[in-house]
Amino acid sequence: MSFNLANKSFAERAQIEDEKARLFELWQTNLGKAKGEAARLIAEKPRRKGKWAEWVRSELDGMSPPEFANMVRSEVNKLMAAAK
Repeated sequence: MSFNLANKSFAERAQIEDEKARLFELWQTNLGKAKGEAARLIAEKPRRKGKWAEWVRSELDGMSPPEFANMVRSEVNKLMAAAK
């Protein structure tokens, strides 16, 4: 599947650009908070032991908006990879 913006109408391109701008603003505004949430989730690992991954999934499922939950998930993955 090709995603060539030149094949889109002006209105479709504008809509895509608006969504990119919205997501970038959400990322800029919430990156620090997402990192803090990820650190909180990681800090629970020793206490939650074998149930930690399940607990993290439930915590992420409860976060909103979904884009923020994805940011936190990404930060958790980065912290886990760095710890290995």
